[in-house]
Amino acid sequence: MDDYSPTRNLIIEALEQNGDYEAKEAKDGSEAIDFLQKDHYDMVITDVMMPVMNGMELLQSLREKNIQIPVIMMTSRPAVDLTVSAMKSGVVDFLQKPFDLDNLLFKVGLYLQEEEGQGKTARDAEIALREEREQLSLKSLVYEAVEKAVGDNDEIFQTIVELAVKIVNAESCSLLLYDREYKKFYPKAQKGDDYGYYGANNVTTLNDIFQQAVNTKDAVMVHSDSDPFISPSMICAPLLIRGAVLGVLAVRKRRNSGIFTKSDLQQILTLAKRASLNLENKILYDTIYENMTSTLMALVTSVQARDHYTEEHSGRVTEFSVQIADALGLSDAEKETLRIAGLLHDIGKIAIPDNVLLKPGKLTFEEYEIIKTHPVIGDEILSHIPLLDAERKIVRYHHERWDGRGYPDGLSGNDIPFLARMMAVADSYDAMTSDRPYRKGFSSDEAILELQRNKGTQFDGHLVDVFVGVLAKENPSS
Repeated sequence: MDDYSPTRNLIIEALEQNGDYEAKEAKDGSEAIDFLQKDHYDMVITDVMMPVMNGMELLQSLREKNIQIPVIMMTSRPAVDLTVSAMKSGVVDFLQKPFDLDNLLFKVGLYLQEEEGQGKTARDAEIALREEREQLSLKSLVYEAVEKAVGDNDEIFQTIVELAVKIVNAESCSLLLYDREYKKFYPKAQKGDDYGYYGANNVTTLNDIFQQAVNTKDAVMVHSDSDPFISPSMICAPLLIRGAVLGVLAVRKRRNSGIFTKSDLQQILTLAKRASLNLENKILYDTIYENMTSTLMALVTSVQARDHYTEEHSGRVTEFSVQIADALGLSDAEKETLRIAGLLHDIGKIAIPDNVLLKPGKLTFEEYEIIKTHPVIGDEILSHIPLLDAERKIVRYHHERWDGRGYPDGLSGNDIPFLARMMAVADSYDAMTSDRPYRKGFSSDEAILELQRNKGTQFDGHLVDVFVGVLAKENPSS
C-alpha cells in the first residue's frame, strides 16, 4: 500500500515477475482492511504516510480486528519511537525509502518462508508469533550486514563470525580457510573462546567434521555430551566460491547449553551462502578491477612514454581536483573517481599522431581539431568497462565549457557533469602554468586571473572560487 501509484505498480510488478507472488494494491489502509476481511493474504507491505488511514493506524486496526499477518513497513525516516511502536503492533521489518527491489524481494521471501513453516496454531498464537517476528527481524538484520560488509577480507571474515554467533545465539564461532592440497584448515577469524579456532588440525573430531562439510559441500550438525570440542552442539557450514570450498564456518553450542536445531542449521547454511556470495563478488570485483587498472595504466604509460608532459600534467591535475573535492567536502568515493579520472583524462591521446601530439610549435586549425578528438577516444577506450562509468563522463566532458562552446558535445552549465566541471578548472590551471616548447607557463597569479576572467563563460564560477581559495591556503603570501 502506498498513496503514490507508480510506487505501488513498481512493487506489484517486482513481486509478480521476480518473486512469482500474487499481489493486490490498495491506495490506503482503509481499502487494505476491506481486502483483508474478504480474502486471505500472507503479508502486507505498507507505507507509513498515507491518506484516510496511515500505516500506524492500519496496524492498530489489524490488532483490533485480530488479523494476524506479517507487515513490512516503508518509511523515509525510521525513527526509534516509530520503530518500537510498529514492532509491537506486528511489523516484522522496515524498508527505508528509496529502497532496493532486490532487498524487498529477499525480505518478502524470508518472512513468507518462515510463515509457511509454522502451523496454523502457532500462527494464531500471539506470543509465539511475536517471538518469531523478533527472530526474523534479527535474521534480516544480520543478512543485510553481510551484504553491506566492506573492507578487506579479514574484516569481512570477522563480520561473518560475529553475525553467526548472533543469529543462533551461539557461544563461539570460527572461520577457517581450507587448503585443498594438504587438506588443512587455517583460522582467519573467531568470536568467543573457541577450541576449534586453535586446534582444528590437531583434533581428530573437529577435523573429521570440517572435512565432512568440505566433502559434502553442505552443512553438518553434531551433538555430544562428552566431547569437549563439540559439547553440547556444533554446526559446520562450507563457504563456497564458484563451487570450490574456500573454508568452513564452525559454530559451537548455545549459551544456555541447549543444542542447535534444524532451524539453526538452516540459518547458518543460509548465512554461509550469502557470505560466500558476498566474498565471491568482492573477489571477482577486485580481480576485474586489478586487471582493468593494469591494462589502463599500461595505456597511460604508453602515452607518457611519448609525451613526458602528459605524465606530470595528469598527476598535478589529479592532485588539484582532489584538493577541490576536499574543500567541498565530497565523499571518498567521489575523490577516488577523481583520482582515477585524473590519471586517465588524457588517455585518448594514445591515438593522436606524433607529429601533432609532439609538435614543438603552435598547432594549425586542422591539427587542433585532431587534438580535440582525444576526449571521445578516451571515452571509447573506457566504454567497455562498466566499473568506470563515472570516470568516463569526466574523460569525455572535461573540455566542455559553461557557455556551451566547448567540445566534444557542446554541453553547457549544469548539463556538464559536476566532477567534469571540477576537473576542467584544475586541467586548465595546470595547462596555463606549465612550460611548453612553444611558450613559457603563466605564473600562478596570472593563471588565477585568467580563471576568474572566464567565470561563467568557460568555467563554473563557484568551482573557480573554491579552487582559488584552495590555492590561497597553499600559498598564503601570493
